[in-house]
This record gives sequence, C-alpha cells and structure tokens, in this order.
Amino acid sequence: MTNPQIDYAAMAAQWRAERETTLKATRAELIAQLRALGISEVTAEYEGYGDSGNVENVKVQPAEVRLPEALATEIGDFAWSLAYHHHPGFENNEGGYGTLTWDIALDSITLDHADRYVECSHSYVEGL
Repeated sequence: MTNPQIDYAAMAAQWRAERETTLKATRAELIAQLRALGISEVTAEYEGYGDSGNVENVKVQPAEVRLPEALATEIGDFAWSLAYHHHPGFENNEGGYGTLTWDIALDSITLDHADRYVECSHSYVEGL
C-alpha cells in the first residue's frame, strides 16, 4: 500500500534533476582535464548483470596519451552514472551492457546500450 501523503512521481523527478545537475558538473570537470592532456576521444565499455556491474575498459585517443589511474576511475564512474541515468536498473537480472564514446573536441557523447532479457514461449495442452 502506498502512502497517499508522498508524491513518488515528484520525488523521482527531483532525483532525476539532481542526477542531471551532478552529471553536468562532473562532465565539465572531466572535459577540462581531458583537453589539458590532449585527449580527443574517450571510450568506456560497461557491463552489468545479477544486480551488479562495472566499467570494463576505458580507452583514450590518441592511444599514446597515458591516462592517470585516478582520472580513468573518474571517467568510469561518469560512464556508469550516465548509462544508469538513461537506463536505470540495467544491471538487474540478465543485465545490460554498452559503450560510451565521448568526442572531446565536440563535447558530444554517444551511448550505445543493450538490455538483456529472457523470453519464454509457453503452451499448455490438456486432454489430448
């Protein structure tokens, strides 16, 4: 039974707005660091299933630029948060996976995401 005093839709909208604000601020911080390192593109692959998941790989272009480990972690966290913002709960059950590609010069992000699901076809025949 839901509490009629609580507006869950309003709470969800507020949480979404707060996440968007946080993502925008993180994006601005990261892009400044990435541009300072001369990075032109970031790719982050993520995977989630069974109620957990992580970022599998963070790559940058040009490939010879050495990405500091702390920055790679921040980028991975950002990629996970952005994917989760657009596909909340994707890590549950069969899960989902995807790739975030960030063109640093244009500050344009592409999120290529897939959700897994189980499909069942059931029949029941009695008295044949």
